[in-house]
Amino acid sequence: MQSIPFIQWCIDHLNYWTITLLMTIESSFIPFPSEIVIPPAAYFGELNLLLIIVFGTIGADLGAIFNYYFALWIGRPIVYKFADSRIGHLCLLDASKIANAEAFFNKHGVISTLIGRLVPGVRQLISIPAGLARMHFGKFILYTTIGAGIWNTILALIGYALRSVVTPEQLNSTVAHYSNELKIVIWALLGIVALFLIYRMISHKKKPATAVPTEDEETK
Repeated sequence: MQSIPFIQWCIDHLNYWTITLLMTIESSFIPFPSEIVIPPAAYFGELNLLLIIVFGTIGADLGAIFNYYFALWIGRPIVYKFADSRIGHLCLLDASKIANAEAFFNKHGVISTLIGRLVPGVRQLISIPAGLARMHFGKFILYTTIGAGIWNTILALIGYALRSVVTPEQLNSTVAHYSNELKIVIWALLGIVALFLIYRMISHKKKPATAVPTEDEETK
């Protein structure tokens, strides 16, 4: 991905404010990977690890809030029309991606704004169906913060752990490798959770209802 000069400058000059700005962009519908922001910031060790996570999460919240109100104010028809427009395609959007994010939200409910932040291909877009559904903003920002915080913590720890393992030139490719493996693990865990919930639902339906004793039975 060829970076815009200003974005490339921010990547080359990572501090708490550029981290916030870049993560705001990453959390909106503009295509930009968090993997080239948080891990390098933690890898080079010039910034406090906790503050990297905090400011990265603040940025993720800001981008998510933009998506939320963008969808809330303009409505479903225009969101889908924008996704299939020339500008939407430049942002790597199309109607199918919005539909997939909306289906994920409808399937998992409001908690999807938390787990969706950990799911590749859904993370940046899950705020749009939340806005379309007019999800309660307090719950939206709470779940978004938790999900983004978990993701940023994972990325920061990967970057920190690689400090004594790889050279700066190898950092991005190594982070990409671990990130892909992490995506597989996340999908597997979500699959296990889904199967467990389906099993619970089926078991509950098969469970016979407890008979309520009649008055005559109670007096015997």
